[in-house]
Amino acid sequence: MLQFPELCGYGLSFCLDGFRIIYATLTLFAWMVSTLSSFEYMKHEKKHARYYSFLFATLFATLGVFLAADFFTVFIFFEMMSFTSYTWVAHTEKPDALKASDTYLSISVIGGLSILMGLFLLYHSYKTLDIATLRVMLQGTEPDGWRYAAGICMLVGFGAKAGAFPMHVWLPKAHPAAPAPTSALLSAVLTKTGIFGILLLSANLFVADLNWGILLAWISAATMFVGALMAVFSVDIKHTVACSSMSQIGFILSGIAMQVMLGEENALATAGTLLHMMNHTLIKLVLFLSAAVILYHNHSRNLNDLRGFGRKKPLLGACFLVGVLAIGGIPGFSGYISKTLLHESIVEYGGGAWMKAFEGIFLLSGGMTLAYMTKLFVAIFIEKNNSDAVQETYDSMKCYMSPASAIAVGAPALVLLMMGFFPHKIMERVAFMGQGLMRTEPMEVHAHYFSAESLMGGGISIIIGLALYFVIIRGLLTGKNELGKTEYKNRWPKWLDLEDRAYRPLLLRVLPLLGALFCRVFDSAPDGLVVLLRKTILRDSPIPALDAPGTAFTRGIGHIMNQVRDIRNCLPWRKTKGHTDYVMLLAEKRAQLRQNNLIITRSVSFGLLLFGIGFTLMLFYLLAGDFKSAFFG
Repeated sequence: MLQFPELCGYGLSFCLDGFRIIYATLTLFAWMVSTLSSFEYMKHEKKHARYYSFLFATLFATLGVFLAADFFTVFIFFEMMSFTSYTWVAHTEKPDALKASDTYLSISVIGGLSILMGLFLLYHSYKTLDIATLRVMLQGTEPDGWRYAAGICMLVGFGAKAGAFPMHVWLPKAHPAAPAPTSALLSAVLTKTGIFGILLLSANLFVADLNWGILLAWISAATMFVGALMAVFSVDIKHTVACSSMSQIGFILSGIAMQVMLGEENALATAGTLLHMMNHTLIKLVLFLSAAVILYHNHSRNLNDLRGFGRKKPLLGACFLVGVLAIGGIPGFSGYISKTLLHESIVEYGGGAWMKAFEGIFLLSGGMTLAYMTKLFVAIFIEKNNSDAVQETYDSMKCYMSPASAIAVGAPALVLLMMGFFPHKIMERVAFMGQGLMRTEPMEVHAHYFSAESLMGGGISIIIGLALYFVIIRGLLTGKNELGKTEYKNRWPKWLDLEDRAYRPLLLRVLPLLGALFCRVFDSAPDGLVVLLRKTILRDSPIPALDAPGTAFTRGIGHIMNQVRDIRNCLPWRKTKGHTDYVMLLAEKRAQLRQNNLIITRSVSFGLLLFGIGFTLMLFYLLAGDFKSAFFG
């Protein structure tokens, strides 16, 4: 345990365990390969110093999140990470990038404020934010209303960063807008900080709580299905992979839900959750960094323009195929192992009709994953471009990938292959190492990944995926262009864009209007209270009549000024004669000033002002005394 007492007021604390070591290592690995990819990709971009500065500032913040030992430290580095990664989305400064970055920042700020409110409620109830202390304190107790309120507030904030439905709207827009190497980090690592926060909540505040598990289950179902559906319809390579990230986050959340609902018998769920987090990190590195290579040579993300790019690029195609087969849950690849564990945990729980529906959404979303990833691979690496000239240009590319980019794409693909080939020796040992964070016992026996029952679950998703590809994607989502050639069609209804239809009007119009109204009311309330008191309880006493001629002093000055006026009127070159009686003018000014002073000194506002001045002077006096005793004894 590493502690920095009183830093940032509450103090920061860090610790290491198996899970934190795994994700700190994965984070460093992801930054290494993304930086290698950036060397080539950023040749076409500007403002390199800003890009690399915020790239490594975000690394520092992300490691701080994963190594945090209390919720306050998590929050500090979580917010730091949100603001430093904002520049990734806005880097190109194009209109779509600025719009996406606005959404990303808005969701991040709302999520951060929600987490902060959750921390207030948590500290109010338990007087600590230390994760280990909370675990011991709450063990065996039933959650009350305060705990649920704090948990839901923090779930909103962490879920927003993870890209969970319905706070997902930033994800499909931010990934395409950001440079591809940072898109890889947004998807592979930064979304996992949100998952990490949800894991901390579930494993320490809501252990074996059925209500919390059911809530997470339905959030996960909506997230995995909506993300997969958007990816099926998408014809943008980065948008498709981004929506895929949202869907896979739903799979991970399903594992967290099952580990909560299964209680002490949740070894399969916890192993599946951790392994699918790792798989998703590595798969998204492969897919997004492959997209970086493809987009380096193109100015379009549309699949119709990218068709045929990889036909004669075997290394890129092999790495991309590893990512496709892994995320598609094909037996023999690492994604199949983690999805099998997640599915078996659902089957192990059993339950009624709603769990059958949940299992159906799980299998359907897995099939949709295979369908849209098959679409990407077939379009880029098998089909030919509709333009023969473009296809000839693609085929003639020899040095299409630098050595640094080849390492960046190939290294995570190789790790995925090794994990899939040796599930018992590698994946189960990693799962055992990381299960301490989730407070569960490791699996007692090896899972039978290739048993008939396990293969049946994976086979159902594969059959669904192939059917969706040939019937929906090849049938309904393709059509003929003006030249009579087949192309992919974007048939996603515009009215289903939640960002433009609901979130942006709410965040940019309704909430600012309500906030301005709220502030206006409370800004006017003190003045209204003062007027009310003056009209009722603290009514002003009558102001005595003032004598018009003034005092001897004002009359003397007035007579002198009248003499000066008369002398000036006698001058031959003066055209306009003055007639002001300065004796009366000064008397009136004196009377007006005296009346204003009487009104001010008898008002409530003046009393409050004097009280504020006195209170401030008292604080200065106390601080000066403390300063003198501290430094001079």
